[in-house]
Amino acid sequence: MSSCIGRFAPSPSGDLHFGSLIAALGSYLSARAQQGRWLVRIEDIDPPREVPGAATRILQQLEHYGLEWDGEVMWQSQRHDAYRAALAWLRTHRQSYFCTCSRRRIQQLGGYYDGYCRDRRLPPDNAALRLRQHAPVRHFTDRLRGELLADPQLAEEDFIIHRRDGLFAYNLAVVVDDHDQGVTEIVRGADLIAPTVRQIALYQQFGWTPPAYLHLPLAIAADGNKLSKQNHAPALPAGDPRPLLVQALRFLGQPAEEGWQDSPLALLLSQAITRWAPAQIPLHDALKPDEMTTPFLNGSQQAMISR
Repeated sequence: MSSCIGRFAPSPSGDLHFGSLIAALGSYLSARAQQGRWLVRIEDIDPPREVPGAATRILQQLEHYGLEWDGEVMWQSQRHDAYRAALAWLRTHRQSYFCTCSRRRIQQLGGYYDGYCRDRRLPPDNAALRLRQHAPVRHFTDRLRGELLADPQLAEEDFIIHRRDGLFAYNLAVVVDDHDQGVTEIVRGADLIAPTVRQIALYQQFGWTPPAYLHLPLAIAADGNKLSKQNHAPALPAGDPRPLLVQALRFLGQPAEEGWQDSPLALLLSQAITRWAPAQIPLHDALKPDEMTTPFLNGSQQAMISR
């Protein structure tokens, strides 16, 4: 058995759509092609953004499309003790501090926090907790895109790890969960390139080994916006999953011959695993297949990380 552990970690802010399928399928095929394990985590850490019933439907959608995971599903809503322990460790080691700066103040600074509260020793009342950056990560190597450079202000910013409203920040939770689950590679959409340097910085400040990263191209709608739950992308259809899986494979630059969509679902996925070729994944974002005429290119193909 391979030591590779991959994962898919959707938030229950809506049903899966074609863009979600790209991320799920890419991470699934990468792990399975290495004879590794593939985990599923529901990132239900932000209740105000959750849609009732979405988590259950997401798991049903994955099963319907033949993407079977290993072990039990992890739920972030059941992980608060682990996050509190991580925050306590950072505070004990003086790697965090409380901040009462408003969003308005930070926006007036140009969108990046200036460390104003770093040495003020504020109490926790009505305050966010920020990471005290000791060793900013200014670049990282992506398995598909090569070396990616970060905006220096993004890399050096003391970012929030526990929100003023009492919720745990995404960057903290995802790092703690991936570490605790032993995740060795993260295959996800290019819209998550920017926070990667922050997550690697957290790994380093905890003294943990970060996973490998591979960021997939995004599916773009005809209006130029990425397919997303926020943009009301249509949910994956509940009918025959094979035609859309073949479209997803082709979107990822993978071999998918005519007739594959008539194969049994398990055979189609088995063939896709055997023939998985990461080097053939395109770098650029593109239109959703049923709208695809010419590629739609945007900034995610550039070797620069920005906010």
